[in-house]
Amino acid sequence: MAHLFKALLTWHDVPFRKTHSLEELGRQCLRLDETLQSLVVGAAPLSEYAWRFRYPGPDDPLTSAETDEALEIASAAFSEILRRLPAEAHPKDQ
Repeated sequence: MAHLFKALLTWHDVPFRKTHSLEELGRQCLRLDETLQSLVVGAAPLSEYAWRFRYPGPDDPLTSAETDEALEIASAAFSEILRRLPAEAHPKDQ
């Protein structure tokens, strides 16, 4: 998810620090487009997924419902950010 916000910031030549914090990156995106408010608020809790499952430990696995919700949020974010970028910045079909 962080890469989506970073793509928007990069397109607008807005510098950002090295982070996976969706809240921090989202705040920067909101300065560009306030209509992203609900997307940023919904995505912020997913920041922990950048590190939570990367390393072995006692974390409980996500439930199926949590996984589905995270995927819905990520998919909506992808669509919304893509709408705000020109076609030449869109991923190429494989």
